[in-house]
Amino acid sequence: MKKGAKLVLIGSGITAAVVALAETARYGMAQYLSGVAMNRKMPPHSLQAERKVVASCVNDVQMAQVNQAGKELAVVPHETVTIRGRDGISLTGHWMPVDHPKRIILAMHGWRSAWSHDFGIVAPFFRDNQCSVLYCEQRAHGNSGGKYLGFGLVERYDCLDWVNWLNTKTGGDIPIYLCGLSMGASTVLMAAGLDLPKNVRGIMADCGYTSPVEIWKYVAEHHLHFSYQVCGGPLGRVARGKLRMAMDAESCPQALARSRVPVLFVHGTDDRLVPIEMTFENYKACSAPKQLFIVPGAGHGMSYVVDRKGYQAALTDFWTAFDKNPA
Repeated sequence: MKKGAKLVLIGSGITAAVVALAETARYGMAQYLSGVAMNRKMPPHSLQAERKVVASCVNDVQMAQVNQAGKELAVVPHETVTIRGRDGISLTGHWMPVDHPKRIILAMHGWRSAWSHDFGIVAPFFRDNQCSVLYCEQRAHGNSGGKYLGFGLVERYDCLDWVNWLNTKTGGDIPIYLCGLSMGASTVLMAAGLDLPKNVRGIMADCGYTSPVEIWKYVAEHHLHFSYQVCGGPLGRVARGKLRMAMDAESCPQALARSRVPVLFVHGTDDRLVPIEMTFENYKACSAPKQLFIVPGAGHGMSYVVDRKGYQAALTDFWTAFDKNPA
């Protein structure tokens, strides 16, 4: 073989090796990131990545209020209930009924959070306004089963299963409102695209994102500081293997475009985890009756803390509009 041909072969081999190495690195990064995002048990040495994401939205004074309220809600006497999701996963909820309820709130918490933490601050207002509440533990959190978080794609079906449980429990004639914070907000917004019972009168969505793909892209580029294009393809394939569902199988705008259920959208202007533009996009896509409550100066999930009176007024107006008037 001539020397030139040998050099070409060697060069081709080196190129192939580099490409293979790059693909291996991309796949390894995708495995790691999907573990941070989706696994119940996070990968080793992943705490720093989680801290980078969470630290972007922490106000110590406000978080202290939220933490204290969460502790208080957790010890309120209630009934702990379990159901089986349609895929067989065990799901846990915390049922806090009131006498003569005007409505029922089905509450879905956010990513790597907890029912009492996310809703402790608003729970007294729910109770004082004759709301029975089912606080759900999202799959792969707390006492619920499941290995993986689905960013709303699978949880939307859990939400429907809980609605059906509530109607069996209470008779199906009490207005139900789906309520979610962050990932929980996107969960209930995606659930809007399902065939919900007629007594589901509304959805309250606080700081929800548009889709799993878009929030992953935003967090990767703005908090973890790398291009999503580098591992977006492998990440989608890894995630699909975990959920048995494509990550673009549903989005909030798609679900809202075909929904009949009224929505109250809430977002803070200083949210650095889920950009407020995502709520604007969801709001624009919604074909049902809709209301928008924006809180100046509020960070991620802190709208109720920053403007309690305004938030309470928005909830009251929303309930008044739809308790007895289904869309």
